Amino acid sequence: MTADFTGWHVLAEFGGVDATLCDDLERLESALKESLIAAGVTICEVVHKKFDPQGVTVLALLSESHASIHTYPESGDIFVDVFTCGSIGAGATKAVELLRDKLEPKDVRMQVIQRGHGAEKIREPVGEGLTRIWDLNEVIVDTNTPYQHMVIAKTDQGVSLFSDEDRQSTEFSQLTYHEAMLVPGYVLAEKLDKVLIIGSGEGVASQLSAAAGASLVDHVDIDQLEVELCAEHLPYGYTQADLAAAVAHEGPIKMHYADGWDFLARAEAAGTEYDMIIIDLPDERVEDAQHNRLYEDEFLQRCKSLLAEGGVLAAQAGCQTMWRNETLKRSWDRFHKLFDTVVPYASDEHEWTFLFGVAKPIADPVAQMTARLATLPYRPETMDARALLRGSIEPYALRK
Repeated sequence: MTADFTGWHVLAEFGGVDATLCDDLERLESALKESLIAAGVTICEVVHKKFDPQGVTVLALLSESHASIHTYPESGDIFVDVFTCGSIGAGATKAVELLRDKLEPKDVRMQVIQRGHGAEKIREPVGEGLTRIWDLNEVIVDTNTPYQHMVIAKTDQGVSLFSDEDRQSTEFSQLTYHEAMLVPGYVLAEKLDKVLIIGSGEGVASQLSAAAGASLVDHVDIDQLEVELCAEHLPYGYTQADLAAAVAHEGPIKMHYADGWDFLARAEAAGTEYDMIIIDLPDERVEDAQHNRLYEDEFLQRCKSLLAEGGVLAAQAGCQTMWRNETLKRSWDRFHKLFDTVVPYASDEHEWTFLFGVAKPIADPVAQMTARLATLPYRPETMDARALLRGSIEPYALRK
């Protein structure tokens, strides 16, 4: 995007317009001119065409861009397109509203699209027929890695990371997310010496695990470019120096650019066991997706087989909202098939539920977790014992 302006593009459909008016070139051209002038728009030239047997097109060349109307007398429809930019800005909307008043349609559908520099957006699907729109104040990275479309941008929630149109983390909320994913598992595990993290390219999970007392943190991510760009541009997680040390295996955090499935096979062959394994990948899709296999039974079983006695498998399991909880229900069923003890943590300040599984029965896991929280070397900033107690109550849709 090289344009240094922001423009407003209005697309409108007027239905139920008088058929005679739809075919009246002079009235339509006059109505368009008057509406544009009243909206403060500068008209440079107007051209028109009346079609045989019926129908009219009027096109206005503006200093600010263009405006047009196309009519269909046989159905009483008029299609309007007005694009303005520069200081006139939202004059496009005003012009269309004035034109509507002059033509008196029975039905109006209007869409306003902001265009130009500063108008970039991420449209994040959040449920069937639902989209969350993120305004990008400044795009820092917009690239296709070998595995995903990746965007890092400044938003009103700070520098934010998006993968394939899904928000992964924001400067504002990332700590709330990561602590919800990690801290309950830290205090559920019998010990916390060796940790395996699959995904979580920002590096926050690795750093928090080391701070919580782990002497070895194996961080596995297949997308090297994403991890490197996160370290370069995100103000949280790895710095470039941190990442270089992790790649060189200098210190407790060891970075492995590998497929999680293959890494598990090598770890199993080597007889490696972990006190906690964390799966933090792009969200499982309701529809088929390649990475869905890393949420399914076989992958979870392979993770379970690498857990030490009293070890914990943690996973971002899905959203608890009723309009987006299908993958959470799947994860809930999978964990209960595999583990004797399953503890959920539904964050009250984020939209995700995390699941923690242990391969042996624990009579009162939440009491154990809240007691251990006070002795954890890492001091969480976004949760306490009461939050653990509240968050461990599974959503009603899962209980029933």
